[in-house]
Amino acid sequence: MTKSTLDTFISEAPEVQKAYANFIQTLISDDGLDIKTKQLIYIGMKMIVDDEKAIVMHVQMAKNVGATREEIKTTILLGLTIIGLKAVSKYLPLVLDAYDSNPE
Repeated sequence: MTKSTLDTFISEAPEVQKAYANFIQTLISDDGLDIKTKQLIYIGMKMIVDDEKAIVMHVQMAKNVGATREEIKTTILLGLTIIGLKAVSKYLPLVLDAYDSNPE
């Protein structure tokens, strides 16, 4: 069985992974934006860099902190201004499926 990317990171570079996790936690705990807004931004950024696995993960995280289906859909539609129709053709079905497939 193949290890996940995170499991490989933890086993091969535990000190670096721990420092990275602490860095991310510091960013998340910053009070400049609420956690839901941060998750929606993460979805948009991960869409731009074409990271499907992270998008699905952040859709669930956003949903867990109260993001609505409409807010997540709007986040993807904003991608039209950056990556064009790929935002709709590739990512709109992906995020809506991820949102709908996992009940609260």
